[in-house]
Amino acid sequence: MNTLYFTEEHELFRESLRDFLQKEVVPHLEKWEKEGTIERFIWEKFGEMGYFGVAYPEKYGGMDLDLFYTVILLEELQRINSGGFAAAIWAHAYLAMTHLNKEGSEAIKEKYLTKSISGEMIGCLCITEPFGGSDVAAMRTTAEETEDGFVLNGSKTFITNGVYSDYLVVAAKTAPELGGKGISIFIVDRDTPGINATKLNKLGWRASDTAEISFDNVKIPKSHIMGEKNMGFPYIMQHFALERLIMGVNAHARAEYAIEYTLQYMSEREAFGKSINQFQALRHRLVEHATEVEVSKTFNYNTTKRLDAGEYVVKEATMSKLKSTKVADEVIYDCLQFLGGYGYIEEYPLARMSRDSRLGPIGGGTSEILKEILSKMIIDQKNYKPAT
Repeated sequence: MNTLYFTEEHELFRESLRDFLQKEVVPHLEKWEKEGTIERFIWEKFGEMGYFGVAYPEKYGGMDLDLFYTVILLEELQRINSGGFAAAIWAHAYLAMTHLNKEGSEAIKEKYLTKSISGEMIGCLCITEPFGGSDVAAMRTTAEETEDGFVLNGSKTFITNGVYSDYLVVAAKTAPELGGKGISIFIVDRDTPGINATKLNKLGWRASDTAEISFDNVKIPKSHIMGEKNMGFPYIMQHFALERLIMGVNAHARAEYAIEYTLQYMSEREAFGKSINQFQALRHRLVEHATEVEVSKTFNYNTTKRLDAGEYVVKEATMSKLKSTKVADEVIYDCLQFLGGYGYIEEYPLARMSRDSRLGPIGGGTSEILKEILSKMIIDQKNYKPAT
């Protein structure tokens, strides 16, 4: 146990969660991977166990625990080797629900956040657009204000939980003439007329439903705007720190699991009269990877500690995602190689892991975009500030 960051209570939570995942989730994963649908009952079981509420106020059914409980949830989800299932869970709990908690009115929290914590409702976050990609300010979706609300038109893509969620947290321009300064955030019920979702066929993350969503004259009541009008862009930027750190933690966790599995395989696999973990070429490559993972993990834990203390760690979270996802891809690539032909077989975990891991440097802001953001902060001395 890393006592610098984790207490005995943390470790008891980890043991309980690991047992829950093995009993309640793992037996169904192959089915969900093949069908691309996660059955509804597991969301309710997650809610019953309180896993959706670890970071949220007790007032709405949460437990208001520190961020290291979230880290444990993320790490253990990676160990069961379904990037799609993990993504569906954390996209609900930390993308959609973060906006509910931070910008939602009391009425929105009582209706949507409470039921999201209990697992009765599933949410998705709709920001990325077909023509915008990582350029949030360039979004074209609009929400035109009327006497009794707003009318939403446009489209979003690559939306996790985009098909089967009950509500959508949507970013749209309420003042297009202001560019990025004219974006607002709304909560929209799935059954509102004018919403259409098309499921996308992906390389990896097969268990999750990822969608392209269109909005055709979707009417939204005024009470469904979240936070202040035209403040959507700083809200989104503020929460990107958590999203990037989440993806960094996911990356170090899956890389660590890949090494753990590969070490066991190498100790049992023999070639030329000895186990392959005795060949220097393999040993040295593996320990180099283990070092990179340990460095990434330690950095991610330190960044989590600072974020939990209220620091605005947008630079560090961006570094976390950039570095950790690169490390994970390199580790998993070589671990698959160490398994030889078996690494290429679906019955072994590295085949799925290599597909799922590849999204790491793409989703939540591509590595190229993150490098430019960091260049502005480090070279140009740009100072990003949280929304007030």
